[in-house]
Amino acid sequence: MNEPEETDSTPARGNLGELTVTELSMALKRTVEDRFGLVRVRGEITGYRGSHSSGHCYFALKDDRSRLEAVIWRGNFTRLQGKMQEGLEIIATGKLTTFPGSSKYQIVVENVEPAGVGALMALLEERKRKLAAEGLFAEERKQLLPYMPMVIGVVTSPTGAVIRDVLHRIADRFPLHVIVWPVRVQGDTCGAEVAAAINGFNALGADGTVKRPDLLIVARGGGSIEDLWGFNDEAVVRAAAASGIPLISAVGHETDWTLIDLASDRRAPTPTGAAEMAVPVKADLEAFVSALAARLRAGSSRTLETARRNLVAARRGLASPDVILAGPRQRFDAASARLGRGLELAINRRRQLFAAIAGRLSRRQLESRLEFTAQRLNQSAIRLGSSLSLLAGRKRRDFGKVTARLNFRPLARIALLSRQRLDSTWRLAASLSHENVLQRGFALVRDTSGRAITSATQLSPGDFFRLQMRDGTLDATVNLDGGEPGEPIVRQSRKASRPAGQGNLF
Repeated sequence: MNEPEETDSTPARGNLGELTVTELSMALKRTVEDRFGLVRVRGEITGYRGSHSSGHCYFALKDDRSRLEAVIWRGNFTRLQGKMQEGLEIIATGKLTTFPGSSKYQIVVENVEPAGVGALMALLEERKRKLAAEGLFAEERKQLLPYMPMVIGVVTSPTGAVIRDVLHRIADRFPLHVIVWPVRVQGDTCGAEVAAAINGFNALGADGTVKRPDLLIVARGGGSIEDLWGFNDEAVVRAAAASGIPLISAVGHETDWTLIDLASDRRAPTPTGAAEMAVPVKADLEAFVSALAARLRAGSSRTLETARRNLVAARRGLASPDVILAGPRQRFDAASARLGRGLELAINRRRQLFAAIAGRLSRRQLESRLEFTAQRLNQSAIRLGSSLSLLAGRKRRDFGKVTARLNFRPLARIALLSRQRLDSTWRLAASLSHENVLQRGFALVRDTSGRAITSATQLSPGDFFRLQMRDGTLDATVNLDGGEPGEPIVRQSRKASRPAGQGNLF
């Protein structure tokens, strides 16, 4: 059978090998990644919805004719999230790769930059509106700066000219303690470091080894909007607004402004201006105090001089001491001259009065008065005896009438029955008394508190107890010597009481 002849339409196989779909996809992936390992693509963000549940972010970049899928892995998205916004034109830096599962290519974004000042300003205005709506820029939130702080905290780069200017200006005006918290003032980590510094200063305790500042200064030199972008970070604005320590923002030159300027308590046009706001001039204060001291001395001198003039004027209006005391002195002399004569007259008047009274007093008068008083007492006693006799007779008659109406027979019978019942009860109580038992030769055993002991098991060797017999009481102690274990032998400890003539029972 003849083989069919090849025509022009039959493809020539030659030595071309066959590839699977996966092999071809992987070859394309390697080619794209090798060729476009690092690219910068400018485009508008579209389809941005934030992070996926996995933490990665998927979106696309587009221009007026094309669209490029993009992805930011979770580790980078946390850092770049603040720069992402739907409709924002950016410059994305990353590498191209393919996704074999859908036969399309995409860019893996590693860094994002706003595309031009216009885009940055649009993003800045949007963020400003958002934070202003939350009240972070409200005037009522702002604090007054302390007039004379003792410690100042400065958040800035430790190597730039800014920190030297601030320290030099503070030292010139009013030297005090300054704490520098070093941060990067430019780049992707600037915002996070500045926010951490502000929060760190606020977290210091009042009694810690590092003194808590009375005032904070966040400072940076001038630069472009891209250079100052870290101070527009949302975390920085929130940290400045929440700071319990008054904060001065000194970022950029006088014409530059950032969002931290709106959230801070005061904005300084330059870092040097912030230092001037922070502390007064010591020399000016000293001059002011000296001026006040001079005014105080002058005022005191004027007051004393005025008082002195008033005293002199008042003294001129007063008479001399001799003139003032002349009248009282004459009255005193006149009174002293009359005093002797007045005493003599008073003594003579008293003597005459006593003589008149003595003339009325005599022994006979006193005896007569006593005799009269005795007669009156005797008469009163006689009348009192008669009255008592009459009263007693009247009461006796009244009592006789009452007794005559009473019948004593029932009362006598009741009294007899009561006496018989009482005697019976008494005899029964006497027969039941333990004293009758003691009379028959028994003894009552009590412990030291007076409770009765009814069993030998209640006592232990060395215990004290008391024996009450018919004719006395003895104190004793328990001893096991000479007896079987568990069988207490009583030995006399001391005699409590014993009738006369009674011998020792033990």
